[in-house]
Amino acid sequence: MDVEAADLSLAAVAGAIADPARSRMLCSLLDGHARTATELAAVADIGASTASGHFLRLREQGLVEMLVQGRHRYYRLANARVAQALEALLSITERNVAPFQPSTPSALKQARTCYDHIAGEVAVKLHDALLQASWIEEQGKDYVLTEKGATLLARVGIDVDAVSRQRRRLAYPCLDWSERSPHIGGALGAALLELLLKRGWVNRHLDSRALSLTAKGEKSLAKAFGLQGG
Repeated sequence: MDVEAADLSLAAVAGAIADPARSRMLCSLLDGHARTATELAAVADIGASTASGHFLRLREQGLVEMLVQGRHRYYRLANARVAQALEALLSITERNVAPFQPSTPSALKQARTCYDHIAGEVAVKLHDALLQASWIEEQGKDYVLTEKGATLLARVGIDVDAVSRQRRRLAYPCLDWSERSPHIGGALGAALLELLLKRGWVNRHLDSRALSLTAKGEKSLAKAFGLQGG
């Protein structure tokens, strides 16, 4: 990229950030949680039709990305570089970013089923633990098992070969609607839920998608996966 093109690109990005409504929306996404168009419009104190134009501008400049989850659409920062740039700008202001406050019913917040896999706080922590410990790693829009992950998952009781042979995606980041961070979907996600239920680490609620983390499960998840405060 030549100097003139770089200058124009910088000006376009700066212009996208400079609008007060767009800057409020961007700053609200710094906590790593995705938000709906309605939530971001409320943050910016603007109408839905006005917000639509702002989302388009932010996406065109590579500042946010849109995630489609069923009937819902969520927005989050496009990458870590965007977050770092915003943090740098905030460091010379006195702006405090409000934390994300989910409005999920308490019975579903800790743990619940999402189709055939586990969702909620416990599931997001499990996802983060496996990713940070390199049991899984990103490959495009999916996750693949590492050699370390395959070995350790087999050790905790998952039939890795059977999971890998299924005619479905092995694992992928499924956006959690209450935490607005990903949990693990796909065959691996289903196998993890089956394991947790079989071992009595979580129990199903009657007539509900809610799951309860048992005392045994809290200790076992900490030991097996390094989860704390499930």
